[in-house]
Amino acid sequence: MESEQPDILCIQETKARRDQFEIDLPGYFEYWNSADKPGYSGTAILSKIKPSTIINGFTDKIAEKYNLAGDSYGDPSAEGRVISAEFDDFWVVTVYTPNSKGDLSRLGLRHKQWDPAFLEHIKELEQTKPVLFCGDLNVAHTAIDLANPKGNAGKHGFTADERGGFDAYENAGFVDTFRAKYPDRSDAFTWWSHWANARTRNLGWRIDYWLASKTIADKVISSKIHPNILGSDHCPISIEIKE
Repeated sequence: MESEQPDILCIQETKARRDQFEIDLPGYFEYWNSADKPGYSGTAILSKIKPSTIINGFTDKIAEKYNLAGDSYGDPSAEGRVISAEFDDFWVVTVYTPNSKGDLSRLGLRHKQWDPAFLEHIKELEQTKPVLFCGDLNVAHTAIDLANPKGNAGKHGFTADERGGFDAYENAGFVDTFRAKYPDRSDAFTWWSHWANARTRNLGWRIDYWLASKTIADKVISSKIHPNILGSDHCPISIEIKE
């Protein structure tokens, strides 16, 4: 925060309610969407600019349409996974997409319910203003987005269904800002396993993204990955928007 001084910071997997920790970030408005289940999931947006509107999660209409009442792990609508913030010229949305699990036991919910519900949510927002959305989408979109695509084909994070969910975002007009800048770069990852010294060896996955509505994508003048910032098995990513 001190070195980058972001105007807007989006966080996923906070795992805490606001009253469970101390944080001192003067100059930032804070918005937290915590899971009902303690120590789980959660998102936050910290912004130097006060948004005019904050929406936590989906509308009841979308949740009911896609039957987001939950599975054996719980109700994804109660897991604090989405915050949408309206600013003068765009919406910023942060999302923590449900993990399909190693045994793919949550893939059905992810593919048939969550991904289409989230897409409908951001398309509804887009009816009023362009959307910039970011977060841990828990999928490597193409083979160049992970170090070992052949070995991970069909495994969680790289199934056809998960990748198809990302295709749907692009088919709906959203632009992967990093890939738009670097279409062929294959060594750019945002998450590394704790095993086998993967981060030092850069054996990772690109599963964190900034996507933008086509109407604002040309104003994204920078889209970066920051692998040297430590403290998580993920690293931060950033975009810069031309005023």
